[in-house]
Amino acid sequence: MASSKDWFETVAEAQRLARKRVPKSVYLALLAGSEAGRTLDDNVAAFGELGFRPHIADLPAQRDLTATVLGQELSLPVICSPTGVQAVDPDGEVAVARAAASSGTALGLSSFASKPIEDVVAANPKTFFQAYWLGDKDTMLARLDRAKQAGAKGLMVTLDWSFVTARDWGSPPLPEKVDLKTMAKFAPQVATRPGWLARFLRSGTLPDLTTPNLVPRGEQGPTFFGAYGEWMFTPPPSWDDLAWLRRQWDGPFLLKGITHPDDAKRAIDIGTTAISVSNHGGNNLDSTPATIRLLPSIAAAVGDQLEILLDGGVRRGSDVVKAIALGATAVMIGRPYLWGMAANGERGVHNVLEILRQGIDSALYALARSSLAELSPDDIVVPDGFHRGLR
Repeated sequence: MASSKDWFETVAEAQRLARKRVPKSVYLALLAGSEAGRTLDDNVAAFGELGFRPHIADLPAQRDLTATVLGQELSLPVICSPTGVQAVDPDGEVAVARAAASSGTALGLSSFASKPIEDVVAANPKTFFQAYWLGDKDTMLARLDRAKQAGAKGLMVTLDWSFVTARDWGSPPLPEKVDLKTMAKFAPQVATRPGWLARFLRSGTLPDLTTPNLVPRGEQGPTFFGAYGEWMFTPPPSWDDLAWLRRQWDGPFLLKGITHPDDAKRAIDIGTTAISVSNHGGNNLDSTPATIRLLPSIAAAVGDQLEILLDGGVRRGSDVVKAIALGATAVMIGRPYLWGMAANGERGVHNVLEILRQGIDSALYALARSSLAELSPDDIVVPDGFHRGLR
C-alpha cells in the first residue's frame, strides 16, 4: 500500500510525521536516551550490521507469522511495550490497546500509564500489566490484585532502570501537571502544533499526567513525577524479593531488563515464565551494548527453559526476523508505536504494527521459511566482533 494522507509505509515515515504533529517537548520525550545516547544509537545500528542468506527457489506460498507469548496466541510476534503516561494522544493506552487488538496482538500496560487498567483490558483482553518495585509490599500486593481483578493476562516486572536522567543534549521540559501556569509556559510550543491541541479539545480533555493504576480503583493517582520519586527512593529488590513477588502472581511472569546471562539463569531459578533482553530503549546505563548483540549468549544460557523477548532498536519487520533467528520468541516495541500514535492516533499504531507484519512476511518468504519456528542462526550473516555477550 502506497503512502497516503492517512497511511505511511515505514516506521521512519511515522517518526517524521510525529515530529511535525506534536509539540517539541513531547517529541523529544519520545527520543530520550541516557547520557551520550551510545546505547540508544547502538540498539538501532546493530540490526543494520546483520545480514541475511536468502534463497531464490522453493519459496513458501504461505507463511505463518503466529506466536504464543505468555500464554497468548498472537497473529505476529510483536507486542506493544509498556510506556508511561502517553500524552501523545487523548485516548493514550486505550488507543494502543484497540490498535493492538485490531492487529491480533498484545500490549504491556505501564503502571505509570495514564488510563485505568480496567479500560485498557476492556479494549484488548490480551493485556499484560507492567510493575516496578515501588512502595512497600502491601502496596505492591494491592496493585497486583487490582491487575488480576481487571483481567491482566500476565505480569511484567521492569528492572532495567538505574535513574540515569542526564542527557548530553538536554532533557525536554515536562510539567508536573497541566494547569493554567503550565498551559501558559508551553503555549508557544503548542501554538506551532494546533492539530495536536485540537485532538485533545475535541475529546474534552487535556493531557493527563497522573498514574491511576498505582492506587485502588477510583482513587486519585499520583503525578508521574510523584510516582517516579517514590520509585527512586524505594530500596531496590534482591533476588529473594523477586522470588517473593513471583509467588504472589499465579500467572505468566516476565522479568524485563536482562542483559547478562547470569541474571537470565537466576530468572529461571525463581520460576520466571519469560525474560525480556532489554536496556530500557537506551535509557538505562549508557554504553550497555545493543540488546541484539547480547541476545545469542543469553539464549544459549537458558535454552528452552523460558520464553525470550527482546526490545530495543526494532524498526522493521526484518529486525524482528533477525531477533527470532538469534533466539527470541518475540519482540516488544516502544518508540515505533508512539511515533505512529503521534502521527495518526489509534490508526497510526495499527499502521506501524502492519508495517512490521509485512516486513516479517517478506523476510520469511525470501529466506524460504514458512514459519517463525523454522528460523535459525544459519539465516543470519553475523560479522566478526558483533556479539558482546559472555560465553
